Amino acid sequence: MRVDIESPRPGRVLMTADAVGGVWTYAIDLARELVSRGVAVDLAVMGPPPSTAQRAEARNAGAIVLHAPFRLEWMDDAWADVDAAGSWLLELEGALQPDIVHLNGFCHGVLPWRAPLIVVAHSCVRSWWRAVKEEEAPARYREYQARVAAGLRAAALVIAPTDAMLRELHADYGPLPAGRVIANGRTFVPLPAATREPFVFACGRLWDEAKNIAALCAAARRISWPVRIAGETEYAGSSCEVPAHVQHLGRVDGEALRGWYGRASIYALPARYEPFGLSVLEAALSGCALVLGDIPSLRETWEGAALFVPPRDEAAIAAAIQSLIDDDRGRLRMGTIARARAADLTSTRMADAYLAAYSETRVAA
Repeated sequence: MRVDIESPRPGRVLMTADAVGGVWTYAIDLARELVSRGVAVDLAVMGPPPSTAQRAEARNAGAIVLHAPFRLEWMDDAWADVDAAGSWLLELEGALQPDIVHLNGFCHGVLPWRAPLIVVAHSCVRSWWRAVKEEEAPARYREYQARVAAGLRAAALVIAPTDAMLRELHADYGPLPAGRVIANGRTFVPLPAATREPFVFACGRLWDEAKNIAALCAAARRISWPVRIAGETEYAGSSCEVPAHVQHLGRVDGEALRGWYGRASIYALPARYEPFGLSVLEAALSGCALVLGDIPSLRETWEGAALFVPPRDEAAIAAAIQSLIDDDRGRLRMGTIARARAADLTSTRMADAYLAAYSETRVAA
């Protein structure tokens, strides 16, 4: 739909989020941009509470955080909490009177919202399971499948950060009422004038098998530079062991993380599943040469700006990293190309696209 210049821009957005991973980063960057354009943003955060640092991020972005500790829809035995969270969200809508409801999850799409509804797909259990386990999700996820499908069908618009993710939704849940790709963007200022050091870096949710940190750790034995990884190794029963030959930095945030990106010469994420990859974007903005898992979503965003490796081939992962180690000029060139590609993926561009989607949805409602 073409947006007329008189299309109504929202004055208030109710947006769901969690504080576990990339959804938080995405929500804060988008909220900051929306608030700068005069849109009030209320973040309804479910799951573990935001940390003190995360609450400070939200305040600095101008967003209001409302938290309730309901289990998230992808967690085990979550349905009683998901239903209770639905009642909470409807109470919030009634009190706040938003112009748009923006869900960064699926199952609450079926609620009787008064405002137009947008659902954003950051990942899903079925496509995660297929990519990571190489099989279809087991029968215990049938209710998840039914609830996600219903939530998607109820949305006025479904948004995904890559076409690859949108195709996964079609394959798993059937035709969508309307779908659109809006690539994620970052408000991320790289460390200025950093001196590159001879090491390989990776960061993120190390406990998530999709990140494939175990394969990177195994490949580390075959390369001549040290490998350093940042992030938590355990969460909700999932874990990742970091072997002694790999330096584990623990959880690293803020300025310290910028420093690691700025000093690293190579960023490696041989992911099995990654619908977008905000850590890759941060590394690219910092000028790291990229070695990434050869999966459709990462190809879509970084084709020509990264070396791609089969996620399950540890020898190939090591060979690609070592080829960059051995080629100083090539490594610098790949870092320059990655930075140029990343420069287009800004939070400003992302927010412009979301505002257009909000306005169209309100016109169509």
